[in-house]
Amino acid sequence: MKNLRIPYSYTCFSCGADLAFHNNIIATNFVSKNRKAFLFSHVRNIIEGPKMERMLITGIHKICDIKCSSCDSEVGWKYDEAFIESQKYKEGKFVLIRSLISKEFL
Repeated sequence: MKNLRIPYSYTCFSCGADLAFHNNIIATNFVSKNRKAFLFSHVRNIIEGPKMERMLITGIHKICDIKCSSCDSEVGWKYDEAFIESQKYKEGKFVLIRSLISKEFL
């Protein structure tokens, strides 16, 4: 029997706005303040906050918080710059916090 994959996307937990497609996930093992999070290559319907340097588990990064553009709820952050060479792959990528998003089947 052929393995059928059902496509799905991730939406804002607060209002249901579309944020990202499952096929844009790079990693599912991120943690933010003891909350599970996913790393995405692309997201949509977000507003970027001001850039700031923040100490994270993997070192200091320049990031900006991201909010849902429909309801202004926090959903994660964007990596703008990594100062450690091994973390450069995160630049331009987005973290969505699992408890702030929902999985929706298409």
